[in-house]
Amino acid sequence: MIRIDLDDLPPRLAQQLLAAKPGEEILLVQNGAVAGRLSGAEPPAAEAPPEEPSEARAAEIFEQFRAAIEEEF
Repeated sequence: MIRIDLDDLPPRLAQQLLAAKPGEEILLVQNGAVAGRLSGAEPPAAEAPPEEPSEARAAEIFEQFRAAIEEEF
């Protein structure tokens, strides 16, 4: 699979590619001949922010760290 980073493309071209609606085809043309086809996709879903560790989990991690340090020294 070929991967093209939109940040590496000229801004106008990147904007046209991003503007494609889901299912809309984009033709890549060179010298009047179709060189390739792209299809618009659904935008990726926003990722949920990572969960903040609870106080109990933070205390457990700190206790493990302290135990490891005490074993070393």
